[in-house]
Amino acid sequence: MNEDELRDLFGQVGPVSSVNVIRYNDSGRSKGFGFVEMENEEDAKKAIDTLNGQDFKGRKLVVSEARPPRERNEGGDFRQ
Repeated sequence: MNEDELRDLFGQVGPVSSVNVIRYNDSGRSKGFGFVEMENEEDAKKAIDTLNGQDFKGRKLVVSEARPPRERNEGGDFRQ
C-alpha cells in the first residue's frame, strides 16, 4: 500500500492531514505499516472503529492509535 492508497482509504472516513508509509532504507520497500494523521480526533476514532480489521487488497488492516516507540538498551533489545 502506498501513501495515495492510504490517503484515499482514510479519506473515506474524514479529512486526512498527513500520511507516512514506513520504508526500509536500503530497498525502499514498505515495512508493512505507516501513520495516518486525521484532521480531528473524532474522525481519527471513527477511522479506527471503521477500518480496523477490514480487508484491503487481501490483507487485514490493523488500525490503532500511535504509541511512543519503546526504549532500546545498548544491545538493541527492547525494554519492557
